[in-house]
Amino acid sequence: MHTVQDIAKEIVAREGGFVDDPDDPGGATNHGVTIATLRRLGFDTTGDGRVGVEDVHALTRTQAETIFVEHYFRRPGLSNLPDPLQPGVFDMYVNSGSNAVKILQKLLSEMGFPCTPDGIVGPQTIRQAQAAFEAAPAHMADAYAIARRNWYYALADKRASSRKYARRKDGGKGGWILRAEEFMAARYRLTEAQHCERTASWA
Repeated sequence: MHTVQDIAKEIVAREGGFVDDPDDPGGATNHGVTIATLRRLGFDTTGDGRVGVEDVHALTRTQAETIFVEHYFRRPGLSNLPDPLQPGVFDMYVNSGSNAVKILQKLLSEMGFPCTPDGIVGPQTIRQAQAAFEAAPAHMADAYAIARRNWYYALADKRASSRKYARRKDGGKGGWILRAEEFMAARYRLTEAQHCERTASWA
């Protein structure tokens, strides 16, 4: 298994460089790190005494990787989850914060391992995740990735401004869907026809 640092490098590579999309609730982002995150951490990249868009722009890949490992993996306690789950949950935590854990908790409950969907990796979540993994060790990572993909589709169903992240202009799979499917076996990935059918109701 890759180290958490390896996974962080892959996340940064996947996220890309600086963007400031008005439809993105996270605001200005660089290497996957949002301006809100830098402000919350007091990360003054430029050293001018305030945190603004210029600090996001100046953020380096190495700084982003360090932020992800410390604040999106270690502090949320993702290392307490079964090893095969860690890459997918970590990647999702970078993308959507504690929703990553809520998706897991809801999945565990659906699998018969009741878990409060509070977004916190506490004793209950750790215990139930381990029990679910022991019951289906070959399927947990795939099951989580599928649940994540479903969450993205459901979010785009409700929020039209987010649909461009789930479906490209040509109708193909958007970045959200491709990202979720990277963490599942090929046999569980939707065909383009299935994706088009799933998104057919969108304007």
